[in-house]
Amino acid sequence: MALANKTTTLAPETVLEESKHGLFHQPIAVWAVFFASITAFMGMGLVNPVLPTIADNLEASKSEVTLLFTSYNAVMAFAMLITGAISSRIGQKGTLMLGIAVIALVAGFAAQADSIWTLVALRGGWGLGNALFVATALAAIVSLSSGGTAKAIILYEAAVGLGISIGPLLGGTLGSITWRAPFMGVATIMVIAFLVLLFLMPKPVATTTAPRQKISLLAPFQAMKHRSLLTLGIVAALYNVGFFTIMAYAPFVMKLPAQGLGFVFLGWGMLLAITSVLTAPKLKQWLGTIKAMVLMLLLFAVLLLLMGIFTETPAVVIVCVILAGAVLGNNNTLITTAVMDAAPVERSTASAAYSFLRFLGAAIAPFMAGKLAEIFNANLPFYVGSGFVLLSVVIIGVNLKHIRHIDTIDSGH
Repeated sequence: MALANKTTTLAPETVLEESKHGLFHQPIAVWAVFFASITAFMGMGLVNPVLPTIADNLEASKSEVTLLFTSYNAVMAFAMLITGAISSRIGQKGTLMLGIAVIALVAGFAAQADSIWTLVALRGGWGLGNALFVATALAAIVSLSSGGTAKAIILYEAAVGLGISIGPLLGGTLGSITWRAPFMGVATIMVIAFLVLLFLMPKPVATTTAPRQKISLLAPFQAMKHRSLLTLGIVAALYNVGFFTIMAYAPFVMKLPAQGLGFVFLGWGMLLAITSVLTAPKLKQWLGTIKAMVLMLLLFAVLLLLMGIFTETPAVVIVCVILAGAVLGNNNTLITTAVMDAAPVERSTASAAYSFLRFLGAAIAPFMAGKLAEIFNANLPFYVGSGFVLLSVVIIGVNLKHIRHIDTIDSGH
């Protein structure tokens, strides 16, 4: 109601001024980080389509191959704790470029790997590079955006969705030639991203207007003392168990060639990108952040449950995986927006603390799913993933009084 009243009183010049600060009217530095974010997140989904091929060529079990995600996410989780300290010392631009350089380097070496364990170790290095980039990119886009926090996060999540969707398509297409080709492809693209940041993100623009203050290594842990931030981090960790059950385990039960898997995850990622930009803000306005998050988490749990019931029917799994992209796109934007205003701490610190917890869940899920399938049956990983997502809803309910204030904050500032 208040929003409607405010809109009716806007003067024409105010409307014109707001249009200049819309979603797509951003400084060149924001678009540089946006492009680099797409390329960085391509690496997350790159290996999905070639997991079965890697298993065959390197004579590895399902659980061993899923370690490509576990090592990546585990290193990324712990590296998130130092990203703020590094960024406060060498600046956002320096940190972003360092992360991109590390990814390019390890991706190139990964293309030459001759054992699953070498590949797992290199994916860990990839996680380090991604951590340096991811936590800093979110803070950079938020601080550099001309349209406020909400619009900046929508852009960031759109970049995430595009990267995650293009990654599997690239992996599937190149992987149909050889499983090594996607790694060389990403190494090449990362070099381009490095040059984009170098020339389009001037160092003075990348820093905050206030004098740079060095961030302590303990800052993310101190931030987690705020119950609201800790709650959202735990919720993210739990639903990421379901997220990475799809990413790391679902390719084994869809029974598709590399290129076919690439197209499935392209559809998944495109829905993720579209909903993060178009429908997440509307859901927030309609239901409020918390209710919308709960709705999306419940829908995600149902989709995982269906995948568990119909594991032996690839068509059902494929449809559910693609539909999950829409649910996750909405939820990613909702929870990331909430985190930015959850606690009175620096946004880069909040992002690091939240990402640490988020990727812990992402690290546990892949190996756990592979082992559950090997020890018990192919259906159980999806059931367990669904259970973890439902548990995240319980955590929200138990801690509601600590996060209720999120719905009263205007993230457009």
